[in-house]
Amino acid sequence: MEWLNYHHLLYFWTVAREAGLAPAAKRLRLSPQTVSGQVNALEEAMGEQLFERQGRRLVLTETGRMVYGYADEIFALGRELIDAVGGRPTGRPLKLVVGIADVVPKLLTKRLLAPTLEVGDGPSIQLVCHEDASDRLLADLAAHRFDAVILDGPVPVGSGIKAFNHPLGDTGVTFFATKRQAKALRSGFPKSLDGAPMLLPTVEAAVRRGLDSWFQEQGIRPRIVAEFDDSALLQVFGQDGHGAFPASEAIASEISAQFQVEPIGTVASIRERYFVVTMQRRLEHPAVRSLTERARTELFGASQNR
Repeated sequence: MEWLNYHHLLYFWTVAREAGLAPAAKRLRLSPQTVSGQVNALEEAMGEQLFERQGRRLVLTETGRMVYGYADEIFALGRELIDAVGGRPTGRPLKLVVGIADVVPKLLTKRLLAPTLEVGDGPSIQLVCHEDASDRLLADLAAHRFDAVILDGPVPVGSGIKAFNHPLGDTGVTFFATKRQAKALRSGFPKSLDGAPMLLPTVEAAVRRGLDSWFQEQGIRPRIVAEFDDSALLQVFGQDGHGAFPASEAIASEISAQFQVEPIGTVASIRERYFVVTMQRRLEHPAVRSLTERARTELFGASQNR
């Protein structure tokens, strides 16, 4: 019978979690050479390469990702065993670590993630959120620092990251403004937007390309007052009356309520599309499965039927 050396597995797991030999060695209080030797011993025992080098980075191979998943469960069970023997409660919350692209609207993110915190029949969830640019989030996802990443588009072709896109849904775009501005712009929409002061997302947001194309098709030249990476900041400026602004139709009622603005009109042909991205072809984390199902049926359901 073949036996697994759990010391070797621990060193491998730590290197994968810390995304490198040096930080893993520091955590384990060993030399990088010792840790590297132990990982090599595990690879020899399994007859498979678990890491491959990309530039200066160590990246898990396909087999490495599978082994990492098992190791994560093994050491979680080990911690639970110690708690059980020590008489401590074992019903620890299930951690969900999510990366969110900084161009994804904050209110939409709240609608997606808040239900995961609801107490139901399943385990309680400890939610950890990180916001950053899409490329950096995907690099961290590949290093297994996240369970999932929420993006406003699929993983770019040629990114070099083998990840899987899970569509959440899509929605049209609604234009908003203060009550007085909306009343003036509602008549003759969308032509009324020609020359109107406008607040727009920056070109990093996928929806901006759709907006620019639509403006051109309609012969509309809005007066762009400001551009924002942060959708919440854009909406605050809209609340102060600096211009009309576009936002997701799916959260139109929340935007109106929170920012005291009114809808001018909706453009169904401009679509905002959102994805959950994971390193697995199938959604394995129960909270990710749940938020995906809810998004498809509740948040984006009406828009997807268009």
